[in-house]
Amino acid sequence: MNIGFVSGARDAIFAIPPAERVAELVAREKGIPKSLLFNSSRCRAEAALARQLAMYLTHVILRQNFTAIGLAFGRDRTTVSHACALIEDLREDPDFEADVSRLEALLENHEDRTRG
Repeated sequence: MNIGFVSGARDAIFAIPPAERVAELVAREKGIPKSLLFNSSRCRAEAALARQLAMYLTHVILRQNFTAIGLAFGRDRTTVSHACALIEDLREDPDFEADVSRLEALLENHEDRTRG
């Protein structure tokens, strides 16, 4: 077995920025093009909410700070703070809570697998 290759493959996975990994998951699960999550415009409501959710998951699950998330999504750190607060408020709805919890579990499982 070529250990260098395995190590290199794992390094390549971790080289993908955290926001990209989360955006990929959210875009796929919400049926929204990933490019809309990084679009500089506000987009339609579904895309904006998906972007806010991706920002929230990047902060909560991957423990990235607001500034780093803002840079990744082309937003200000205060916009990321607002997105996280909004998602927290929306989690009071049982259906939304279930959806966010499912995405958190998917992301956590993916992160656990890629860590080795």
